[in-house]
Amino acid sequence: MEEFTQIKQVNALTRNTLALVLAGGEGNRLRALTQWRAKPAVPFGGKYRIIDFVLSNCVNSGIRQIGVLTQYKSHSLIRHVQRAWNFMRYEIGEFVELLPAQQRIDKGWYRGTADALYQNLDILRRYKPEYVLVLGGDHIYTMDYSQMLIEHVRKGADVTIGCIEVPVAEAKSFGVMSVNSNMRVERFTEKPVRPESMPDKPGIALASMGIYIFSTEFLFQKLIEDHDNANSSNDFGKDIIPSIIDSHHVLAYPFQNDQGEPAYWRDVGTLESYWQANMDLCSIVPELNLYDRHWPVWTYQAQMPPAKFTFDDEGRRGQAIDSMVSAGCIVSGARVKRSVISSGCTLHSYSTIKNSVLLPNVDIGRDCVIDRAIIDKGCIVPPGTQIGQNPAEDRKRFYVDEGSGLVLVTPDMLGQTLHFTR
Repeated sequence: MEEFTQIKQVNALTRNTLALVLAGGEGNRLRALTQWRAKPAVPFGGKYRIIDFVLSNCVNSGIRQIGVLTQYKSHSLIRHVQRAWNFMRYEIGEFVELLPAQQRIDKGWYRGTADALYQNLDILRRYKPEYVLVLGGDHIYTMDYSQMLIEHVRKGADVTIGCIEVPVAEAKSFGVMSVNSNMRVERFTEKPVRPESMPDKPGIALASMGIYIFSTEFLFQKLIEDHDNANSSNDFGKDIIPSIIDSHHVLAYPFQNDQGEPAYWRDVGTLESYWQANMDLCSIVPELNLYDRHWPVWTYQAQMPPAKFTFDDEGRRGQAIDSMVSAGCIVSGARVKRSVISSGCTLHSYSTIKNSVLLPNVDIGRDCVIDRAIIDKGCIVPPGTQIGQNPAEDRKRFYVDEGSGLVLVTPDMLGQTLHFTR
């Protein structure tokens, strides 16, 4: 009986929560991958888009009132959300609504994360939520938000911030906080030059995941105050959170797995981190479990036949080792090792693809050698092409990431016109 009562309480909380996904970021650190699409719309993991992970987390957590705020080059993102997430039933209170920048307040676009919400205040008020869950649309992870919501309510917080432990060297890209023994936030600095280590864990910082739970009226009040402050940059991490720490209850919620260790969460904001997160999926037992039937990652997928592997001759054997090969692919006498091959790709005979990520509908010609590369959607790689073998030659045609040496290839770089939608 007690368990049943707890389930009813959780359901009541999630039903009265509005999730807002900030999906308007430019994502310019992903270079040409975001030349024609918003970062949350970038394909990932063979068949998904990055935004599918946060939306799936909402649905699986029981939060089914969702707004997606878009801005930068949003066509492919809007198209994907309309196709993949139209199964929600508005008549029973479920929806995924798109909230593009509309200049509802003035003639400006979204100036920051807080301003994006402020410009939609009239719409948010119509939903009448009790709690608002603010999320980024460009991270890879699976998380039950209902547990964070329970903690927010149980401890009477004004704001709860999802946080995760990261090495100090990586913390410069995040908001970094320090907390007391009750997980109350005492300091918060956005992208500090010298991140502060946790007292009991030298070299480890407590970083914001960009996940916030607000009690609704408190959020609306702070959004208005922030908008009226001429010195504000209208951002949660830079302005609103630091301004309320001393006067309000700001709670940190650590994102942990069942063993009490930091759970899998990746900010795929650079080519290297994007590539590495894809490579993580090729592990024997990946930390991010896409095969969990109790926590499915939803997406749009075209009706395609199963992947096919052909030929079994010496030097011409269709095979994939420690790899993910999606539906609609034909591995025709090619060898794939530790790579993610997205849907609809064709790999021709005598070619070798290693340590690489192929986005949908890529065609690899005969006798190609590709290593440590990211091949964008719709590329047709000519026969005999070598990528990732000679950095000097790669730089003449493609983009080579200075830090990691990864090679990014797009149709534009190959002198091709993309015939597929982005």
